[in-house]
Amino acid sequence: MPHLSRLQASLRDLLGQRRTAALATQQSNPCAGTVLPAPQLSMVPFAWDGHCGCFVLHVSGLAAHTRAMQLHPAVSLLVCAAEEPSQGVHALERVAIEGVASAPPADSPQCQSARAAYLQRFAEAEFMTTLGDFRFVCITPSHARHVAGFGAARDVTAQDLIEALGAPAD
Repeated sequence: MPHLSRLQASLRDLLGQRRTAALATQQSNPCAGTVLPAPQLSMVPFAWDGHCGCFVLHVSGLAAHTRAMQLHPAVSLLVCAAEEPSQGVHALERVAIEGVASAPPADSPQCQSARAAYLQRFAEAEFMTTLGDFRFVCITPSHARHVAGFGAARDVTAQDLIEALGAPAD
């Protein structure tokens, strides 16, 4: 892994320590002249697949956010540090990641890689991988906005994000 700056290390630590993200999806296309429907938010567990350079979700095919990702694959993830009672919330570290969601075919190498990455982080979810209505979704990041603290906000390219998270150790 290349040397990481303080901000890159902070981003890596945030995404390594937090296990859930807010997932924003778009529900439907508006008709001409109508108001856009509000994005829908869901809380989802996530893992990082360094082999494929994507975030991995394991979602039910019955969930509204799964259907939304199929219709509109542009999504956002928000990961935020935990609040501490003695600290102000305005400087809370967070990262908003924009990306494209896709569901790899169940027997594909990408799906197997996603499964391995997800189960490495969430071993207790192995039984869920055998349920017929669940599938893996890979979110390939396009860019992000990282707020490392008060006055420390920056744009992060997909490549910077991938470098910060790195590939898994073999």
